[in-house]
Amino acid sequence: MTPKTKLTRRSPKAERAPEIHRRLLATYPDAHCALNFTNPYQLIVATILSAQCTDKRVNMVTPELFRRYPTTKELSVAEPSQLEDIIKSTGFFRAKTKSLLGMAAGVEERHGGRIPADMDALVALPGVGRKTANVVLGNAFQIDVGVVVDTHVGRVSQRLALTRQTDPVKIEQDLMKLFPRDGWTMLSHLFIEHGRQICDARKPKCEACPLADLCPSARIPEIQRPAARTRK
Repeated sequence: MTPKTKLTRRSPKAERAPEIHRRLLATYPDAHCALNFTNPYQLIVATILSAQCTDKRVNMVTPELFRRYPTTKELSVAEPSQLEDIIKSTGFFRAKTKSLLGMAAGVEERHGGRIPADMDALVALPGVGRKTANVVLGNAFQIDVGVVVDTHVGRVSQRLALTRQTDPVKIEQDLMKLFPRDGWTMLSHLFIEHGRQICDARKPKCEACPLADLCPSARIPEIQRPAARTRK
């Protein structure tokens, strides 16, 4: 691509991706992990709880949970019914209780009570999938291994035609090819923030979107775009 080439929504995704990244960084310079944590243990617990639940709700629950179970040692021997009472409002609390207990026991038995900073070791723990592992590695250890793909990331990347996939793992693979590795963790935060503030699932605010001219899904007639108005 030469400097004179004008990027549009019809430009190849590999050409649009750097500009999309630049604009999102400029629009959301303070984007960050919305889950409250102070160490890798707290983040892996919070991430497990965040499944099918808002980060805000998780942040309301975790202070008491961490007070009662400050490390994997205490959590691994927690009474299931007591743990369920604490996390009940996050939904699917029985399954999450099982995952938390299994994860904590695995960390105690295999890693001496320390959350491992390794993808293979993390996904081998009960209740921990690639998404959770990516969150922990990227935000607690500053290790960019992959891109966290939640509903926001999936929706935004599809609307921007950066992927045609619907499976999170395949979406992640497509995004990893388009964006630099040292920005993978932040990329997730940027897409999540954009999905929350602008690219809503039901009513996207295309008229206020900084990516509208690069988005094949933008719901704004060409006549309303600044470039189009100058032709009148």
